[in-house]
Amino acid sequence: MGVYVIMVRMIIGDNGKGKSKVLLEKVNTDVKEILGNVVFLDSSTKHMYELNNKIRLINVSEYLVSSSDMFIGFLSGIISQDHDLQQMYFDNFLGLANCTVDTLEKVVTDLEVISEKFNVDMFLSVSTSKGPIPEALKDRVMVEL
Repeated sequence: MGVYVIMVRMIIGDNGKGKSKVLLEKVNTDVKEILGNVVFLDSSTKHMYELNNKIRLINVSEYLVSSSDMFIGFLSGIISQDHDLQQMYFDNFLGLANCTVDTLEKVVTDLEVISEKFNVDMFLSVSTSKGPIPEALKDRVMVEL
């Protein structure tokens, strides 16, 4: 068995540049190739019919997540309930995680700890119209629009 590289990767760009479209294409392609389960977190169900039926859509706005710490706890709960979870996708990450570009580095660091501990890859759509991505996170950018 080869070395498994745990990762947290970001798709960044201003509002309206197509981050959600790239994220949806990636999740729908990846779900065909992986063995584990996939979760797509969003702030609504607007992408429900664009997702492969093997992907679990979670509308985070239905839950009482009002801080970035609560968001990390929420993710931990999802992961604890699905030992076959392999990938998580987050559309509009700043909104979902209740964070800003200024607090993004801390939240991504927390995600990386979770990602490594539970072997779950994470892909974030992050709007840069609210400020530039911190320098320490630039190596995690997989697509910039």
